[in-house]
Amino acid sequence: MKISPRVRSLRSRLLLLLAVIGPGIITANVDNDAGGITTYSVAGAHYGYSLLWILPLVALALILVQEMSARLGIATGKGLADLIRESLGVRITTLVIGIVLVANLANTVSEFAGVAASMEIFGISKYLSVPLVAVGVWLLIVFGNYKNVERIFLVASAVYLAYVASGILANPPWADVARAFVTPTFHLEAGYITIFVTAIGTTIAPWMQFYQQASIVDKGLQRSDYAYERLDVILGSLFAVFVAGFIIIACAATLFTHGVRIETAKDAALALGPLAGRYASTLFALGLLNASVFSAAILPLSTAYVVCEAFGWEKGVNRSMREAPVFFAVYTALIVLGAGIILLPVRSLVQAMLASQTLNGMLLPFVLIVMLRLINDRRVMGEFANGRVANGLAWTVVVLLIGLTILLVITSVFPGALGGAG
Repeated sequence: MKISPRVRSLRSRLLLLLAVIGPGIITANVDNDAGGITTYSVAGAHYGYSLLWILPLVALALILVQEMSARLGIATGKGLADLIRESLGVRITTLVIGIVLVANLANTVSEFAGVAASMEIFGISKYLSVPLVAVGVWLLIVFGNYKNVERIFLVASAVYLAYVASGILANPPWADVARAFVTPTFHLEAGYITIFVTAIGTTIAPWMQFYQQASIVDKGLQRSDYAYERLDVILGSLFAVFVAGFIIIACAATLFTHGVRIETAKDAALALGPLAGRYASTLFALGLLNASVFSAAILPLSTAYVVCEAFGWEKGVNRSMREAPVFFAVYTALIVLGAGIILLPVRSLVQAMLASQTLNGMLLPFVLIVMLRLINDRRVMGEFANGRVANGLAWTVVVLLIGLTILLVITSVFPGALGGAG
C-alpha cells in the first residue's frame, strides 16, 4: 500500500513531537505535588466550586512563564542558573543558590511527608514507605539515563488521571461545575482570600523554571525543536490545570456538600470513602502517592542542576557519578535529608512547608524579572527574543504573580494579617 506524501509528513511530525515532548509536561505536572494537592483539596472542601473560575487564568499564566523558560533553554543551550551567573555574577548567584537549596530541601521534606501520609492510608508505616521510596528514586536517577528517566516521569504524569476518575466517581452536578468555570466570584473573607492567593501563587514556583530549562539542555533540544517544545509546554500546563480542576471538583462534590473540613490531602482521601465510595478514596490516595514520589525525585534533581550550572560543574542524568560527582552528591544529600527528617519524631511539618512556600515567594519575583531581562536581550536570543505583545502579556502576568506572591508571603509569615481565620 502506497503512503501519500501528506501522510508521511504527518507521521514524521508526530514522531518528532514524541521525540521532543517531555520537559514541559513533566515540569507542569510536578507542580501538582503534595502541597498543591492539599491546596486544591482544601479549596474544594471549604469553598465548593467557587474557585474553579481562576483555573483558566492559572493555565494562561503557567503557559506564558514556562514558554519563556523553554525558549531561553532552546535559544541559548544553557540552564537558567548558568545564564544568571553570566548576567549577574557569582556573588548574586551564590545568594540565589542558597535560597534555592533551603527552599527545595523544605519542599523535598513535604514530598516525603506526602509519601508517608498516602501510604499510611493503606496501613503502611512511614518507617517502611519513606526509606523504600528514597532508595527507589535515588537508584532511578543515579543509575538511569535521561531517556529512560524521562519515560518513567511521563508515565507518572499520566497517573494523575486518577484524580480525574476520582472526580467523576464523586458524581458532581456538572451544570453547576460548568457555571462555576465561567462565573467569577470573590468573597472578602480571610480564609477565602488566603486559599485564593495560595492556589494562584503556588502554581509557578522558581524550581520549575530551573528544572525545565536544565531538562531541555540535558535532552539536547535545538532551535529547530522550538515549535514542538512550545506544544509540549502548552499540553503540560493544560493537563496540570485540568487535573487540579478535578481535585477541586472531587472535594467540592463530596466534602463541601456534607460540610466536612479538612487540613491535608490525606484528610481528603480518607473523607472521600464514606461519601463517594471506596474507589474514589483509593484513587485519590494513589494520586497523592504518585505526586509525592514524582516530586521527591524531581525537586532534588532540579536543585542539583541549579548548583552545578551556577558554578560550572559537570551535570546531567546521562553522566556517571565519576563524571559529575557534585551533581549526584547534591541529589543524594537532598534525598537523604528530606527522607531522614520525615523519619524523626516530628509532630507537624506545617512549619517546614510554610517556610518553603515563603522562600519560594521571595525568590520568584527575582527569577521572573531576570528571565524577562534575558529573553529581551537580542544578543543572546536573536529571533527568539520577546516581541512587544509578548512583553506586554509577560509583564502583566509577572506583576500579578509578584503581587500575589507578596500576599502569600505575608499570609505565611503573619497568618492573621487578613483579619482572622476564615
